[in-house]
Amino acid sequence: MTQHILMIVSNPAISTTLGWPVGFWAAELIHPYDAFTKAGCQVTIASPKGGKVEFDALSDPRDESGYSKDDALSLQYIEQPAFMQLLEDTPAIADLSLDEFDAVVICGGQGPMFTFRQDSALADLFMQFYQAGKPSAALCHGTCLLLETKLDSGDYLIADKTMTGFANSEEDYADQAVGQKVMPFRIEDEAKKLGASFVTGEPFSAYAVQDGHLITGQQQNSGTKTAKLVLSALNVAG
Repeated sequence: MTQHILMIVSNPAISTTLGWPVGFWAAELIHPYDAFTKAGCQVTIASPKGGKVEFDALSDPRDESGYSKDDALSLQYIEQPAFMQLLEDTPAIADLSLDEFDAVVICGGQGPMFTFRQDSALADLFMQFYQAGKPSAALCHGTCLLLETKLDSGDYLIADKTMTGFANSEEDYADQAVGQKVMPFRIEDEAKKLGASFVTGEPFSAYAVQDGHLITGQQQNSGTKTAKLVLSALNVAG
C-alpha cells in the first residue's frame, strides 16, 4: 500500500522583526519531498490557510543574495513547472481528511516563526497525528509549532521528549549576518522551558532525532535525514 505523507508549509507573512516578506524554506520542502517520492510515497503539500505559498527569498537558489546558490536539488525542482504548480494553490488544512494520511511533516523557514504559534488548528492537527501513533515530524523553525502543541491530557507534547530544531548557535549566526535580531524568540530556549531535552548537532549540519513517533530536524540541511526517519517509521525503504 502506498504511504501518503502530508507536508505543511507556512503561508506568506511579514517578519515583525525585519519588516520583509517571509515564507517557507525551499530545501525544507523539496529535499524531504524528493526522498518521499523516490521511495514511492504519495505527498500532499498543504498550508494552514491554503492558497499560494512562497519560498523565503534567501532559500531560493536564484536569489541575488547567493545564500542558497549551491542548493542544486531545490533548483532542479524549481525549474519543473509541474512541481511549482503545486505551490500556486495549496489545500487548506481545514479541507483535509487526516485519516487519508500516514504521516505529517511540518516544514520550516522564517514564516512559521510569525504564524505557527498562534495557529491552534495547526497545533491540533499535529496532536491528532501524534496521538494516532503516526510519524509526526517538524523541521527547523517549523518546530516552533511544538511549543504550542498539547495532548488531550493538557500536557505539552514535548515535555520530557528529546527533540531538536533551529539551535541558539544558528540563531547567533543569523543575527550576526543580518546585523540585528532576526527571530522574535528562540526555539531552543522555549522548548527547554517546557521540559524538552533539546539536543543539537554541529551548526548547519544534517541532524535529526526521533523520540517514539516524534521526529525533529535541526535546520535546512536536515530535511533528507528527517525524511529518512519518517520512512523508517513507516517501514518504507528510502
